[in-house]
Amino acid sequence: MELKLKDTREIVKISELVFNRNFNKSLVNQVLKSLCSSKRQGTKSQKSRAEVSGSGKKPWRQKGTGRARVGSIRSPIWRSGGVTFASKNRDYNKKINKKMYRGALKCIFSELVRKNRLIIFKNFKISNIKTKILINKLKKLDLFDVMIVKKELDKKLLLSSRNIYKVKFICLSSLNPLNLLTHKNVLMTLSAFKKVEEKLL
Repeated sequence: MELKLKDTREIVKISELVFNRNFNKSLVNQVLKSLCSSKRQGTKSQKSRAEVSGSGKKPWRQKGTGRARVGSIRSPIWRSGGVTFASKNRDYNKKINKKMYRGALKCIFSELVRKNRLIIFKNFKISNIKTKILINKLKKLDLFDVMIVKKELDKKLLLSSRNIYKVKFICLSSLNPLNLLTHKNVLMTLSAFKKVEEKLL
């Protein structure tokens, strides 16, 4: 397989094992669910009737008062009583095997290549930290919903892109299946692209 660089028009050979895979919808779905679940804090906690402070004594006798029978002031139907089905701290992490994770990345990258949504630059940079410069550069490329990926952190791109709607910059270490699918196009530098290919082979 071959891919053309956007800025120099050079032809780069890419591995069919990585970038020519069929899209496995169920695998990608499983990996995305795992990533979304792991972002949940799971720190919500409430007190059940056993944990609420207060006496266990029966407030009044069972019969003869004219009031409803009650056994405890910690009852869930009383104000400041316990919660019936109290929420407790939970770990929402779902384990995903390395092979599945890598497989999902291969599927997504293959789909991006098939649909011409993966754009490779030999070097993508801007001269100053200025949002307008980046907007104009992306306009010339006809890119309005794009994630820019470089091997190393680029402070100019990071600061210039953070105020542009549907434009995001990340370095290669932050790349995952979830953020690959949050933008219509993915713009990568050649060095970052080669590193991804090397890791997925």
